[in-house]
Amino acid sequence: MNQYIKADPWSIIEEGFSAENQRSSESLFSLGNGKMGQRANFEEQYTGKTLQGSYIAGIYYPDKTRVGWWKNGYPEYFAKVLNSPNYIGIDVVIDSHMLNLFICNVRAFRRELNMKEGYLLRTFEAELPDGKIVRVEAKRLLSIVDTECAAISYSIEAVNFSGTISLLPYIDGAVVNQDSNYDEAFWNVLRMDVHSNEATLLAQTKKLDFQVAFSMRTKVSLDGKLCEDIRPELMKKEAWVGNRMKVQVEQGQTLTIEKYIGVCSSLNYSAETLCAESLKQAKKAEEKGIEKMLTEQASAWAAKWKQSDIQIEGDVAAQQAIRFNIFQLNQTYTGEDARLNVGPKGFTGEKYGGTTYWDTEAYCIPFFLMTAPKDVTRQLLIYRYKHLERAIENAGKLGFTDGAALYPMVTINGEECHNEWEITFEEIHRNGAIAFAIHNYIRHTLDYNYLDQYGLEVLIGIARFWAQRITFSTEKKKYVMLGVTGPNEYENNVNNNWYTSRLACWCMSYANECIGIVKTNTPAAWSRIKAKVNFDEEHEPTKWRTIVENMYYPYNEELGIFLQQDGYMDKEQTLVADLPHSQRPINQHWSWDRILRSCFIKQADTLQGIYLFENEFDTDTIARHFDFYEPRTVHESSLSPCVHSILASRLGRKDKAYEMYLRTSRLDLDDYNNEVGEGCHITSMAGTWMSIVEGFGGKRVYEGRLYLNPIIPEQWQSYTFRITFRGHDIVVTTTQTHTTITQYGNGELQLSIYGKEVIINSGEELKVDNISNR
Repeated sequence: MNQYIKADPWSIIEEGFSAENQRSSESLFSLGNGKMGQRANFEEQYTGKTLQGSYIAGIYYPDKTRVGWWKNGYPEYFAKVLNSPNYIGIDVVIDSHMLNLFICNVRAFRRELNMKEGYLLRTFEAELPDGKIVRVEAKRLLSIVDTECAAISYSIEAVNFSGTISLLPYIDGAVVNQDSNYDEAFWNVLRMDVHSNEATLLAQTKKLDFQVAFSMRTKVSLDGKLCEDIRPELMKKEAWVGNRMKVQVEQGQTLTIEKYIGVCSSLNYSAETLCAESLKQAKKAEEKGIEKMLTEQASAWAAKWKQSDIQIEGDVAAQQAIRFNIFQLNQTYTGEDARLNVGPKGFTGEKYGGTTYWDTEAYCIPFFLMTAPKDVTRQLLIYRYKHLERAIENAGKLGFTDGAALYPMVTINGEECHNEWEITFEEIHRNGAIAFAIHNYIRHTLDYNYLDQYGLEVLIGIARFWAQRITFSTEKKKYVMLGVTGPNEYENNVNNNWYTSRLACWCMSYANECIGIVKTNTPAAWSRIKAKVNFDEEHEPTKWRTIVENMYYPYNEELGIFLQQDGYMDKEQTLVADLPHSQRPINQHWSWDRILRSCFIKQADTLQGIYLFENEFDTDTIARHFDFYEPRTVHESSLSPCVHSILASRLGRKDKAYEMYLRTSRLDLDDYNNEVGEGCHITSMAGTWMSIVEGFGGKRVYEGRLYLNPIIPEQWQSYTFRITFRGHDIVVTTTQTHTTITQYGNGELQLSIYGKEVIINSGEELKVDNISNR
């Protein structure tokens, strides 16, 4: 852990400069607006360890796969999230010395990510090698109102000298990806234009011909007065374009440069118009000015916070953490473009590649379902429908036939691009997460039209895959699932992983159920779908039911638990509490062979299945599984603590639920796994929201009914969350003594609170005493 972030309810704050923390801070203080994002790199030159990162949603590069031993079925490339041209740069030279915090004496350094209003502020005082001192304030935003615009205000005060300050705002196309397989640059620069206070750079990916134009407009003022007589030096270098401006300043004066940026991609414009469009966006931002942009930004964020904020009283660290997670989710994905998805690092880093993992369906969809209009979640599901043909192709590459669909583990365009054997070919439970997301969406929204138009085809393709992937064991006289990797990636190529087998059977049952729904409600739609997918109505549903009724699940009678997989009890049963702290995380200290032979669990696996199908298990059964598996779980996946927090709340174990909540919510802020410098864990951040709403709040939806069963940690005075459910906005506040539910919407809402059925009309408030034991 590395706890250097100051606790604050609305801001992420770093006080004091540390070169050792710089890459971590670049991740934590990142900005985004759904279309583009930027790590918190410095505007001025910095020669210490840094990960320069500027990302454009939907733009990627097919980096040729690099493996030591090629296996049939491997994808030819890994789709990389591109580090795009750097548009924030402003070199600052004080007389003859470059401003560079790696070599300067830095004092009074403070960096703040204002989450309430959506901007980044940095202030510091720096002494240069010749003794000159400058005081700097840098403010930056990526507009969520004008999503192709960014703006920077950078002010320099001459504290103890008079002299010349040189400002060089630029756009740099000579960027590389840290994780490039062959250390190649991914961009060509096609065009550079430079004029007074203005520059444009047009870049093109070396494969796939994505093009992105970056334009900047600049203004310089001295003590608030515009410097209209400056004649910038127009500069061009290879893949680099900028304006150099020199200004004479007197001691105590403040020189300010405003830099307005427009970024436009060929996803949204024709290649011929990109440069003109990006310049148009930069000019639009300049005409507004940074103060107006900040005001608009604050208003737009206020609307987002109204719907998705969670307020916690009495625990600043917990409050800061949940808002940080919500902030990152909202600035990563907006639902406005069905071609986009939620990448595991969002706009905070390039690790993992791809922009679509099972994380979206398993973790992010519950968040968006409850905090955004239903069309946002629908877009995420339509994204998968549009990739159905690719999923069928992916399955075909592995030998599956007749419309069986295997969705990729990692993708941008629907084609599998992950090349680790145990992930690409074995971690097939991702298919089930996509089917469950459809179920989750429909049970929350009752949008059965989605089934007719899109969802049923996806469910049939997934069910067909499972029916072919499962085999019949003549020895067991049961169906079995061989050679898989469950969510717990610390066990590879296992047989009969309980989570995968259970989810596969649920998928086939749910597909049969949905066929019945569509067949009954919209016969014409069923006729169309049946013909389109060539569905064998006589034999396929029967085959699925037969598998479900005769599936083998490993079970330990003595312990009364389902086992992770066959042979799990053959492992030495050591507990995490017995691990020396010096060996944690084990993935950074142990060989892979040692990890695979251990009983340690990277993330929730059997417990993940119990979380999904909780209503099928009584409290004693859940407790037995939790008590066995949680002490063996090292939580070295970001996706793990939230599930444990939710189940601990379900069991009324508030201390464990709170412990796991802090672990999931402050995973990045406190760098639990010593890896935040590579980027934040955006998709798992939705699990933090789930820990409160589904965990402490006990929110569930079963058989069309909303259930709430709130508990509250002893460390909190109260917590409040707002969710949307079938056109109703519901505000839930829980204190140490009671829970208040207020309903906003049209008409009455029926729900269950602590097992009691109640009706709340629009505008009404219901107050009930807490029941601590569930």
